[in-house]
Amino acid sequence: MAKKIEKTNAARLLDRVKIAYDLVPYTVDEDNLAATHVAEELGEDIATVFKTLVLKGDRAGHFVCVIPGDKEVDLKAAARVSGNKKCDLIPMKELLPTTGYIRGGCTPIGMKKPFPTFIHSTALNFERIYISAGVRGLQIAIHPQALIEFVGATVADLIQE
Repeated sequence: MAKKIEKTNAARLLDRVKIAYDLVPYTVDEDNLAATHVAEELGEDIATVFKTLVLKGDRAGHFVCVIPGDKEVDLKAAARVSGNKKCDLIPMKELLPTTGYIRGGCTPIGMKKPFPTFIHSTALNFERIYISAGVRGLQIAIHPQALIEFVGATVADLIQE
């Protein structure tokens, strides 16, 4: 018998507004929390597996970037779209107190407070993308437009080419 998947807060928030998604478990490697590992475990193209990064700008404060898992955020582009002159990733020790999530389990859905969110434009190339469900070992497969609308995200080019 298959193990029952525990719904996360992010999944319950999607249920509340009747947004379709699937919860997809994967095996966690504590030594490798990279999205590339998640994509391998899921058997999915890395271009469809997105990671959630939290940044802090010099003017507008905290904001969120959701980008393809094998890419790096372009800090200049992120600063520009978020209304900052410059920005940087927040220190790892600030992630849990700021968002309520840990590294490898950070999702743009249901953070402690809503932050401006930016999703990389390639998300729109896919029928479904994968984002963390809010815990390590579980992903949410969701239509990108549904995610964008739910979190009030802005679509932008955010990665280094």
